[in-house]
Amino acid sequence: MTAGDASQFLDLHRPGDPLLCPNPWDLGSARVLESLGFKALATTSSGFAATLGLRDGKPGPEHSIASAAAIASAVSVPVTADLEDGYSPSLEGVAATIRLAVTAGLAGASIEDWHGDQVYSPDVAAARVAAAAAAAGNDIVLTARADNHVHGVQD
Repeated sequence: MTAGDASQFLDLHRPGDPLLCPNPWDLGSARVLESLGFKALATTSSGFAATLGLRDGKPGPEHSIASAAAIASAVSVPVTADLEDGYSPSLEGVAATIRLAVTAGLAGASIEDWHGDQVYSPDVAAARVAAAAAAAGNDIVLTARADNHVHGVQD
């Protein structure tokens, strides 16, 4: 299996059989997690930022995607990347981030409804996910993350 094979990653998503994707923050942790038998990995934006001495959200898309791609090249299981809110306030920027993830050979990517100190409204969040999905096509598995409850927003 190649790490960038979205169809094989999608096949791991089966009703009644949860897919557990632990969060490596670098190549070493990715290899350890793979050796423990996990069938896929999901990068952590905060963990990666910490390896650089930065706060979550501070590395940009190029650095985050490059790190995720390096992890994917170091393991034989699919890797999905935590791409925060797509690293852009614009729909085109979100789409561009997803296109970078596809080009990097990632099997999946997630887009959050949270940016800095706010949760996007449901309509805005949905439009952002739609832009990401259009850019993803069938080349990457897209996860739409609703982080509102983590941030105390109950809508």
